[in-house]
Amino acid sequence: MRFEIGHKVAVLDDVLKGTIIGISNEEISLETTDGMVLKFNASELVKIEADQNEISKYSDIQNALLYEKINEKKKAKSVFTKTKNDIVLEVDLHINQLTKSTKGMDNYDMLTLQLDTARHKIEFAIRKRIPKIVFIHGVGKGVLKSELQFLFNKYPIKYYDASYQKYGLGATEVYIYQNSK
Repeated sequence: MRFEIGHKVAVLDDVLKGTIIGISNEEISLETTDGMVLKFNASELVKIEADQNEISKYSDIQNALLYEKINEKKKAKSVFTKTKNDIVLEVDLHINQLTKSTKGMDNYDMLTLQLDTARHKIEFAIRKRIPKIVFIHGVGKGVLKSELQFLFNKYPIKYYDASYQKYGLGATEVYIYQNSK
């Protein structure tokens, strides 16, 4: 594309626009709307046509290179994609969900019950080839969470904090590696 002094341009990989004030080989000096002078390669700029002078969003600029960049970003997919068919087993490890009464139980007994439940659910998920489990453990003092992490290291799984939006800080998501048999 041929640029000339006075052309209005936008920067492809940034949120900048301005007017060309100087051209030297492939290097173009641009005065932004804030009055700053920056230098760019010609390949990093797109011309804003006369009818697009008063635009509010850069996606409104009609330019093939810009459309290509925007579509390129949309095609990039996340590593952790969730489909509607994913089975996610949710296990609430709060003690009141595991037993009717804690009468006669001390902290050790309650923790043992919670860890045994987690161990059984992991082994069940491995047998049934369920790829994900979310253990809801709560925040508390972090004892159960650290004991769960110790337990998880004994299995062929990867674990990380579950969705903060859905569970807050008190849940861990476990991904179980599946053998291809």
